[in-house]
Amino acid sequence: MKYRSRLFRWKSPFDAKGTEKIFLEAVRENCRFQYENCKTYREILEYFKFLPEDLKESKDIERLPFLPTWVFKNHTLFSMPKSRMLIQATSSGTKGKFSRIGFEFGGLWNGLRMVLKVGRWRKLFSLWPAHYIVLGYKPHKGNQTAVTKTAYGATLFTPALSRTFALKVKNGKYEPDLDGVIAAIQKHGRGRFPVRFMGFPSYLYFVLQKMEKQNIRVKLPEGSKVLLGGGWKQFYTEQVDKQTLYDLTEKILGVKESNVIEFFGAVEHPVLYCDCPKHHFHVPVYSRVVIRDVDTLKPVEMGQAGLVNLITPMIFATPILSIMTDDLGVLHDGKECGCGIESPYLEIIGRIGFQDIQTCAAGAAEYIAGRA
Repeated sequence: MKYRSRLFRWKSPFDAKGTEKIFLEAVRENCRFQYENCKTYREILEYFKFLPEDLKESKDIERLPFLPTWVFKNHTLFSMPKSRMLIQATSSGTKGKFSRIGFEFGGLWNGLRMVLKVGRWRKLFSLWPAHYIVLGYKPHKGNQTAVTKTAYGATLFTPALSRTFALKVKNGKYEPDLDGVIAAIQKHGRGRFPVRFMGFPSYLYFVLQKMEKQNIRVKLPEGSKVLLGGGWKQFYTEQVDKQTLYDLTEKILGVKESNVIEFFGAVEHPVLYCDCPKHHFHVPVYSRVVIRDVDTLKPVEMGQAGLVNLITPMIFATPILSIMTDDLGVLHDGKECGCGIESPYLEIIGRIGFQDIQTCAAGAAEYIAGRA
């Protein structure tokens, strides 16, 4: 696991060219571990006639068989005993099904390195205390979702003076408390400490909408930030474009667009994608992104739309080395951004249902389902 450690210790979080060889070695190292320790994963590789030794050059990473997120939502795959896993996290669940991903110490330790490097780059850490408005779930013993753990973890970027949650457990289920959030915003807006928001953009929009209807305006203290992640989930029909949300945030809260930061990630791919000042998700050294044709699953050229295939050697406990999402995206040349980072950046443009993927990705899922 030495190559994984070298990769996550790399000084620059966006030096894709400088880490090309190390990334390949780390992927081969991870693939070998999964092959030797997860019987199902080994059989999948053999089904597609692919061995860890076939990873000879960077281009071979595109040939590595990937697992659709659908697989993890229907099957639990681990590559080490649960006793060696420090935590298990789940996805938020789709139609009652969710992925369960195990994290061993090494994976979590390298994940911490990643967060520290990316966080310092985006100036997320401060010794100055802040009040937190979590636009998501209040932690509960029955809630093991990664999005809840991540949102709470973000409240550790600065000393937390208070935490207000938009979703609280009432009568055994989560219910929104937008009035409580608005009351907290008004209270903290009169104070001298900054306010930090963290969570779903949908709930930020609902809060801002309600404040606008009630003619409530605040000017949050200097240093306040809005950190968004998790997407719009079941509220996709109410989704507004990013610029509309940025403008409304400044109008209602007094927080400028430069202090609105967005994250992208998934429990099946726990790499931290943080947008640059131009609001683009540059691919960090800890991962690689392949965009694939929806019909053939062959890699497409830079700038063309397709399914998003995410690769990272971060975790050994679960075979999430290469996963196929149901997101549609475009990979752009980093030089087009203008922020100074040359690493390619990922644009998410939509989502496609798993049933629409009629290729070898479905074949892998069917192969596993037939063995269950």
